[in-house]
Formats: sequence, structure tokens, C-alpha cells
Amino acid sequence: MSATRRIVTGHAPDGRSVVLADGPVPHVRSLPGAQFDEVWSVESAPAVLGLAPTGEPTSGAPQIALGSGAGNLIRVIDFAPASGGGRRSPMHRTRTIDYGIVLEGEVVLILSDSEVPLRAGDVVIQRGTDHAWENRSAWPAKMVFVLIDAEFNPELSKLVDGQEIMA
Repeated sequence: MSATRRIVTGHAPDGRSVVLADGPVPHVRSLPGAQFDEVWSVESAPAVLGLAPTGEPTSGAPQIALGSGAGNLIRVIDFAPASGGGRRSPMHRTRTIDYGIVLEGEVVLILSDSEVPLRAGDVVIQRGTDHAWENRSAWPAKMVFVLIDAEFNPELSKLVDGQEIMA
């Protein structure tokens, strides 16, 4: 699995658009059976745009989800097949809206009461539900995830109160 290429644009002092960086993402986290490429993150929304970012927006120690009030992030995850060391992720819930897009291969979205097979081109809108992922195929799978900070309304908050929420 190779790191995702990241192209970052910005502005020259005269306002022209320019490429600020072009290369592999600087932070990659490998877990048994999966590789997380941290592509970009902003601490709040709306994000403030300047000529260039004030620093590297990703972390060498990324979390599963965003911290409270954290804005958004994008990451690419490669899921290895079971024959290549892949395994099911733990069930987890995040306080985010996640857009998950299958780029290559097949993965299974596991929910509390059902499972949904996903193939290249499928898009999942994950709305703070308890879930897990598993590549049950014989080939690697790749997904891109965009996580956007959210909060549970009072009714849902009562239902998930006491359950572990990944921050």
C-alpha cells in the first residue's frame, strides 16, 4: 500500500493560484489489516483561508474521529483482505457525519441490525451510528472518508448516552 498523493493549492502574494505542495501525505498510520492516510483536516468550519496554510493540518497521531468542534477531515483507508492480514474493525460510533466513498474493491458496512455490501462507486452517509467495516473479498479495498463535526440532538443523545463515542 503506497501513501496517497496530496496536492495542496494556495495563493501567490498577488492572488494568483499556485501549487504549494505535491507529494505523499505526511502522516500514514498502519493498523493490522488497514492503512490510514491522513490527507487534510481543519479545526473549525468555516475554515479561514489565507495565502497558505499556517502549518501541517494533519497529525502524526490521528484519532478515529474528530475532537469536539474540530471542523472536518479527509482520509483514505486501504482495507486488506483477510488473506492479507485484514480484519473487521471494532464497532464504533463517532459524533460526525461521514461521507464514505468506495474507490476500489468491496467492503461490508456492519450496523447493529444489518450488513450492507459496498462496491466501487458506492457512497455511504454515516450519521453517528454504531458501525464497523470489513473487507471479506480476496482483494484489497480502498475508501475515502470525509468526516464533518456534528452533535447529537437531545432525543438521540439520550439514546446513546453512556455508550462510547470515539472522539
